[in-house]
Amino acid sequence: MFHIFFLNSLVVAIAVIIHYEFLYRVSRYIPKMKLKHRLRILFGVFTALIAHAVEVWVFAFAFYFMHHAEGWGHLEGNFDGSLLDCTYLSFTTFTTLGFGDIQPIGDLRHLTGLESLTGLVLITWTASFLYYEMQRYWDNR
Repeated sequence: MFHIFFLNSLVVAIAVIIHYEFLYRVSRYIPKMKLKHRLRILFGVFTALIAHAVEVWVFAFAFYFMHHAEGWGHLEGNFDGSLLDCTYLSFTTFTTLGFGDIQPIGDLRHLTGLESLTGLVLITWTASFLYYEMQRYWDNR
């Protein structure tokens, strides 16, 4: 039980730290950009999308590891055991889209629940960050 809690907490912490670092660095870089205000916002949006993709891959690697290791549970359904299938599951879980064609069995279920919650929090964090940046740099002319 402790090893499940530890691994899940570690994966969530890594995703949150990655997100924080991306947003922090973007917020420091945007004011220094020699671009029009609206292009600064686009830069922020694309950077946020990259941050989310990196975070999804962190969860995907955790799913892949847990699926292939003994005693962590497994994934079944329309799933061939590949890293890309784990990434697909991670994207649908992170965004809470959840098609349901891949099902976690055993202890993997806990990580999918935590990924949904983490994705919800990080996506709303991004939305509030981008809203703030738009308020600061939106061209009102």
